[in-house]
Amino acid sequence: MPELTHRRRLLVLAICCMSLLIVSLDNTALNVALPSMRKELGATVAGMQWTIDAYTLVLASLLMLAGSTADRIGRRRVFKTGLVLFTLGSLLCSLAPNLESLVAFRMVQAVGGSMLNPVAMSIITNTFTEPRERARAIGVWGGVVGISMAAGPLIGGLLVDSVGWRAIFWLNLPVGLAALLLTIRYVPESRAPKARRPDPVGQLLVIALLGSLTYAIIEAPVAGWTSPLILLFAGTAVSALLCLLVYEPRRTEPLIDLRFFRSAPFSGATVIAVCAFAALGGFLFVNTLYLQDVRGFSALHAGLYMLPMAALTFVCAPLSGRLVGSRGPRLSLLVAGVTMAASGVLFAAFEAETSTPLLFTGYVLFGVGFGMVNAPITNTAVSGMPRAQAGVAAAVASTSRQVGTTLGVAVIGAVLAAGVHGRPYADTFVAASRPAWWIIAGCGLCVLLVGALTSGPWALRSARRTAARLEDCPTGRSSAGAVR
Repeated sequence: MPELTHRRRLLVLAICCMSLLIVSLDNTALNVALPSMRKELGATVAGMQWTIDAYTLVLASLLMLAGSTADRIGRRRVFKTGLVLFTLGSLLCSLAPNLESLVAFRMVQAVGGSMLNPVAMSIITNTFTEPRERARAIGVWGGVVGISMAAGPLIGGLLVDSVGWRAIFWLNLPVGLAALLLTIRYVPESRAPKARRPDPVGQLLVIALLGSLTYAIIEAPVAGWTSPLILLFAGTAVSALLCLLVYEPRRTEPLIDLRFFRSAPFSGATVIAVCAFAALGGFLFVNTLYLQDVRGFSALHAGLYMLPMAALTFVCAPLSGRLVGSRGPRLSLLVAGVTMAASGVLFAAFEAETSTPLLFTGYVLFGVGFGMVNAPITNTAVSGMPRAQAGVAAAVASTSRQVGTTLGVAVIGAVLAAGVHGRPYADTFVAASRPAWWIIAGCGLCVLLVGALTSGPWALRSARRTAARLEDCPTGRSSAGAVR
């Protein structure tokens, strides 16, 4: 890709951030609308989980395919296709006549969304080649998540109260069209020097693993954890995982290059992404239902109540990006782990819901933690990899985020559904949510411990060794054909 002017690079960054904004804003705004959607569409707790997880599940399943495809056929081409599909899916969601149609149209959205975030990150990585400049660009990218966190609940609440939940999807239409036109005009085409071949078997195994696991978790509270259907799906998930671990290392160009995980920082970033976004998905899901269904707030009032969390995420995300660029990821990860765990403990052990000052303290702590965690995840995932692998590496990081969100909503929603099943919803909600808060606290503790373990000198040496192996043998096999 030819060298771009500073102005052109900033425009490319702005376009990529627009794509992230519509994907992130869509999810955060939709959480506020869940109670309204439940009433209009007659949905159960599981039905509300599916409106979130149908999107994140498809997204997680296709992100790695989108990243490798973009490296092969052209990042701008795949990015444009993603914008078209996401915008079309948003339009269809706004017209959905029932829950089943909404879930299906959310999956169309997700197919388009899978072509946006990892491909945009790959475009940024190849546009900003100097490490410090790239870290700052990624910090801006992380700040967009903060903007969506701050604006999503407020905009979503305002639209739900004034127009209706369908208006949330209308937001994506002008932004998606503007991003498409700007992409055609300003984003240059780029490809990896050596294209990776498709891996259809690996892709099907990933879909089987994530789909079966999510279905088993969401439906188990109603069907029963030992019912034949749930056991079948759980067994399918385990079998798909084992097949992936056996099959992928044998391929010359696998969908998931397991050599990436020889890098301790990369493996740590993957685990941290799953834990942090599982905590976020569960946090938003529980709080939205509590504020509207238990306290009786309107959607806008609930969005205003969650503003402290969103505002701190907005403030801390770019600060974390600059901190990662100047001092590395360790401090950001430690702060994130401590504050997210403390937030979960406040709700789990001290019933922060019952005291408004404690409630806001928990929101502030979680906002600080989530704001600090995103930039080190992204920077660590891509900075130690060869530029030719940027699309796949970024896709693994993005997949980890979506897997985390999917599992967070599925697990915490299942715990909540089991606690309130067959009893008055508002009367049992607080007690039923207590185990969910302990899970969120545990996710924060995992961020702390894994962040401390995978950001030291030993971890950095493993990243350098892994990068050298990938440069020496990009296909994953030596000349003799053995897996390296």
